[in-house]
Amino acid sequence: MPYAFAPALRETMAARMVGFERRAIADPALRHAAVAIIVAAGESQEEAAVLLTRRPQHLNRHAGQYALPGGRMDAGETPEAAALRETSEELGLHLAPAEILGLLDDYATRSGFCITPVVIWGGPALTLAPDPNEVARVFRVPLRELDAPEVPDFQPPWDGTEPIFGVPLATLGHSLHAPTAAMLYQFREVALRGAPTRVAHLEQPRFAWT
Repeated sequence: MPYAFAPALRETMAARMVGFERRAIADPALRHAAVAIIVAAGESQEEAAVLLTRRPQHLNRHAGQYALPGGRMDAGETPEAAALRETSEELGLHLAPAEILGLLDDYATRSGFCITPVVIWGGPALTLAPDPNEVARVFRVPLRELDAPEVPDFQPPWDGTEPIFGVPLATLGHSLHAPTAAMLYQFREVALRGAPTRVAHLEQPRFAWT
């Protein structure tokens, strides 16, 4: 199994995150948010996976879209604290600061957010209690799907400029798009492959712009 959920995987990812020189965005016009890339046991409990959610249809913004646990940062809050808080609020999952492995590059979205991805080590048998007001479903996406040879893929641009970035995932049955796909792709490149790949330029589909 290429990505067994074991201490060796945590040690490898932690070392690569420490060696990664992330890029922050200092733009006062953007609203700051944080998301959690939580590495946990998959459906088999032996294979490592990341937790991905789908937003409910009743939400006013980004209804039905796939997302990482996260949200806007409170005044004076760090990205790490925001990611842990949002994980607790959305999934009922209480993780300690000691489980944080590091931060990836800030990502500016077309909808006006600056998102900081926080990589966190979960547990082997996480008990989730999703808030139905924020989460319609939780997926455990195996790391092997993120590291598959068909990742990434690109779709034709909606306006004739940049192609739309995506990550095909068998768990979903289709491609996941930026911004979430871009952040998971950088996680793969940095934490799983040790490559300092940048993703700020990767384009998002039109439905994610508002």
